[in-house]
Amino acid sequence: MTVSERAHELAIAAAQAAADKKAEDITIIDVGDQLAITDAFVLAAAPNERQVLAIVDAIEERLLELPEKAKPLRREGERGGRWVLLDYVDIVVHVQHTEEREFYALDRLWKDCPTIPFVDRDLVEADAGSAAAE
Repeated sequence: MTVSERAHELAIAAAQAAADKKAEDITIIDVGDQLAITDAFVLAAAPNERQVLAIVDAIEERLLELPEKAKPLRREGERGGRWVLLDYVDIVVHVQHTEEREFYALDRLWKDCPTIPFVDRDLVEADAGSAAAE
């Protein structure tokens, strides 16, 4: 894994914020060996423009709450709400409408790069709760 500790922290926090807003198909790709400009991509999808924007807002809020606050250097695509890019230098977050996610298939484009495991903490807690009930 070539991502820095900071990039890993940002990526996991962004992915969890997206999951909390019901983002779909969340993936973290380690692109550090392929790109000099960033360590990781965080990809997430939503079925409509309103939810794309809600996910983006949640990610920005969560990363500002970190001990070492993170603010995007650049934000693109917000007006249309179909694909918003947040550039945090260490990571780049892509929140896409489901149709754009399927069409552009960034996962496939970067398939030679390793992924960073992410599991929604709510799913872990739900599994732990159901296991305790048994």
